[in-house]
Amino acid sequence: MTYFNELREITKTIPDTIVDFTIPRDRTSPPTQASSNFITNKEQGDWAEDLIFRAINETSQNYIAVRYGKSDDLVSGEIGFDEFYNEFQDELDAIGKRPDLLVFRKSDFDKNLGYDISNINHSQITDYVKKAIAGLEIRSSAFLIDKYEREMQERTKTHLESALMIKDRIINEFSDVFEHPKKKPYLDILKSINNKTINAINFRRPSWNSTERLQELTLLFKELKHNISVSQKRDYLSITPKVEDIKVVYKWAETFDIPHYYFQVFFDKSYGISFKNILSLLTEPEKEGEYYEISKDIKNQNKTTIKINTRNTNQVAYKVLEPEHKSVRKEIGRGRLLFYVRFEKGTAYLDIVSLKRLLNITDF
Repeated sequence: MTYFNELREITKTIPDTIVDFTIPRDRTSPPTQASSNFITNKEQGDWAEDLIFRAINETSQNYIAVRYGKSDDLVSGEIGFDEFYNEFQDELDAIGKRPDLLVFRKSDFDKNLGYDISNINHSQITDYVKKAIAGLEIRSSAFLIDKYEREMQERTKTHLESALMIKDRIINEFSDVFEHPKKKPYLDILKSINNKTINAINFRRPSWNSTERLQELTLLFKELKHNISVSQKRDYLSITPKVEDIKVVYKWAETFDIPHYYFQVFFDKSYGISFKNILSLLTEPEKEGEYYEISKDIKNQNKTTIKINTRNTNQVAYKVLEPEHKSVRKEIGRGRLLFYVRFEKGTAYLDIVSLKRLLNITDF
């Protein structure tokens, strides 16, 4: 069975409430205005792509990374942007979304085309692209993942311990209150709270104020609910494919039948997962919450995003040296100025064993 046929079989069991593959994708209109934050995020993404590009080409003895994904320095509001954007939409309909990088065996690398084929029309390089062994979609995240996880795990531990202590105090000091039939259900809820159940606990906080003692109990319930709420929050960083991209990545796989991967670059490490595994996760609702979640991303125009727990993915780079950065001034239409951050240099130290396992190759 070919790679794409494997994907097609998986998509048959993905709920259409997540992705409906029977409905054509929605063609989007050009954004009307760029922001400094948007350009900084784009620059960060470009840096992450360059980081992995250089790491592969400086480390591998048998493979070469080539820039492939559509990219342009134009932003909304500049002359030529709308034309570029509409041509990009046309290509999405024709072949799907190009991954940022392609990985070729050195024996298949075309020196005449070089290390950047991103601006060559897809019809001119179709046969060449089909020789690639992998397509890499590179995402970036402005976090130090090790520090984030240490602090989040400590936060969860602290609030879990506080919740259990408050629960015990309420039961021990206010047991007589729960003898009242209307208050007894709260005692049942309290007794059910433990390390294993706390993530599923939810209740409406009582508001008892008729006596000072009941007021004290109400405040304890408020504190209890706060600690439970904090301990239930997501404590991991993630690889973040957008749901709206699933169809166009799938279309590219249909066109070229080449394995596709998502890499997430943090400022200290990098992780990866195959597109095939992303689709498979969407067929396993029992893993939602632990392995992944689906939510609207406020930082990404409220687009629905699949957030995949990096703890269940492959480490691509065990160490990343942070880039240099500088402020840049950009003037666009009507004299409008945008100031953003540009990232340069930095180094990714690849986890060769994990990377080979992810890409399903025996050499590197």
